[in-house]
This record gives sequence, C-alpha cells and structure tokens, in this order.
Amino acid sequence: MGGRQPAPISSPGLGSLTGLACSSGILVAMADSVARLYEAVIAVRGSDPTKSRTARLLRAGRAKMAKKLAEEAVEVVIDAMHGQPEAVVRESADLLYNLVVLWVHAGVHPDEVWAEMGRRERMFGIAEKVPKDLIRMSSRQRVVALEPRRARKRR
Repeated sequence: MGGRQPAPISSPGLGSLTGLACSSGILVAMADSVARLYEAVIAVRGSDPTKSRTARLLRAGRAKMAKKLAEEAVEVVIDAMHGQPEAVVRESADLLYNLVVLWVHAGVHPDEVWAEMGRRERMFGIAEKVPKDLIRMSSRQRVVALEPRRARKRR
C-alpha cells in the first residue's frame, strides 16, 4: 500500500474528507448529498408524522428503521442478481435514505462514518474491508431477533 497518500477532499460544512480525489468531484458530491440528507432528517425529526414519512419512520422506532434498512439492502441485492442496474441505482438511493434515518436515530453523524472510512483506508486501502479478526467482538452487543411477525408479501 505504500506510495501516494490519498488527497484530503474538502467541502463546505463537511470539513476535510480523506479519500481518493477524483476530477469529477463525485466523492465530495456524495458526501454533500449525505450531509444535506442528514440535516433534512434532523430538521423533520419532530414534524407531524401524518405529514412526513421521515418523521413517521423516526417515531416508529429503531426496530422499524432497521427493518426498512434491511428490506432496502435485500432489494439492492435482488436487483443486482437480476442484472437490473437502473433498479440497483433506485434501491441504493432508498438504502442510503434509510441508513441516514437510522444514523440520526442512533446519534451518528456522517463525519464519524467518513472518519472511520478514512482510518480503514489508511490501514487497508480503500477497496478493502476490515478483517473480522481485527474487530473487537467484546465491544459489540449481542444481536437479538426483532419481533416475530408473519411474513407479508410486498406489492
């Protein structure tokens, strides 16, 4: 992994992101979009749930948010397996939306995620996932099953 260090990428309101700079600014644009989405979710957090889908989702609680996130992830996988790139794009946007809603509920700011990604990039390279044996399992809580419900067909 030696050689060139990733260039810091700066964006107004986001500070400095460590990542591979690209001439088109895709990384900055994505970080900006996620930051704007995060701020929009924060802004509607206390809104009337009858008028805001986001407020309704936040009010429904962590289990509902986690379920929606998992559903969107599965839809991305299904569309990718069926070779439908346009559907993968649409479902990926839904996945990111639900992830940001869960971040807001969990008190996680996008900058914290970008910092972790930068840390991992410095250790393993941008295209590598952290090896499981390096994750301290003792710091993770035990996964518990969500409420059992009858499986419903999606339309």
